[in-house]
Amino acid sequence: MRKVYKSFFILSILVFIFTTPLLAENEGKIDKTTLFKWSIIIGGGALGLAACVGAYAQSRAISKACDGISRNPGAASHIRFALIFGLVLIETLVIYVLLVAIIIFFVKWGKYI
Repeated sequence: MRKVYKSFFILSILVFIFTTPLLAENEGKIDKTTLFKWSIIIGGGALGLAACVGAYAQSRAISKACDGISRNPGAASHIRFALIFGLVLIETLVIYVLLVAIIIFFVKWGKYI
């Protein structure tokens, strides 16, 4: 698991290093199309990250709930309720990120600059 974290960290650093020149200022002018493109990229990235983390969290929750039910079948109804409640909360977070991405996408950037 540490190799995954290490490779993700190295990839993040490389992306940061190679994309930093893109943020250079253009003689005091703000390009509205560039801001719009970055808003789409950031919205899509946030949505993708939230979906990946949400799917991982849901898979772990289902796995642990099945473990708990197999060890103690008498508590299956309580475990099932906690599982469904937890899955609802996890999915709600992903839906919130979707709403934020949609809001970022539909902002009229030329109006506020």
